[in-house]
Amino acid sequence: MELTILNTAGEDTGRKIELQDSVFGIEPNEHAIYLDVKQFLANQRQGTHKSKERAEVSGSTAKIKKQKGTGTARAGSVKSPLFRGGGRCFGPRPRNYSFKLNKKLKQLARKSALAVKAQNNALVVVEDFNFEAVKTKMFVDLQNNLKVADKKVLLVLNEENKNIYLSSRNLKNVEVVRVSDLATYDIMKASTLLFVESSIKGLDEMFKLN
Repeated sequence: MELTILNTAGEDTGRKIELQDSVFGIEPNEHAIYLDVKQFLANQRQGTHKSKERAEVSGSTAKIKKQKGTGTARAGSVKSPLFRGGGRCFGPRPRNYSFKLNKKLKQLARKSALAVKAQNNALVVVEDFNFEAVKTKMFVDLQNNLKVADKKVLLVLNEENKNIYLSSRNLKNVEVVRVSDLATYDIMKASTLLFVESSIKGLDEMFKLN
């Protein structure tokens, strides 16, 4: 699979770049994508939720009425979940939601997510660029030139670039990541993947295709 390399003005540079069929040309494994996204979201959960049960709420332990003869159900404590102010029955407790996945499965999930974007023609490759200063307007102009201003964009860089990152930070539909930090969740969340030219080589190294 080949893609045309654009410049920052959105013009064809006359050069093309080869995308590995072993990544972008595979049959996507939807279940692998599901598991990787599920793990990503589970790992974001704090798991600090907690409610008090009847053994933990404050209150008298005295029997509040006699066992029989009242015409109502028997009751032994004001801390019962049936009464207002009582403990909660089977309430949430702190827990760790994270779980592990095999490395090969996670790699398959990333490849599958990239293949999905390739099938949907949601990939754009732009030549390497840099901003001389932190200017959000520069990034907005870049979006307009590449015709992705109305889309959720994931810009994939080969290495960290502070000026580009800070220039995009105020834009709600833009996220900038290094190719080594590329996650299945980020890929699927974006409607367009914007790769700089050098990040394609970094992608090959990440999947050890060379």
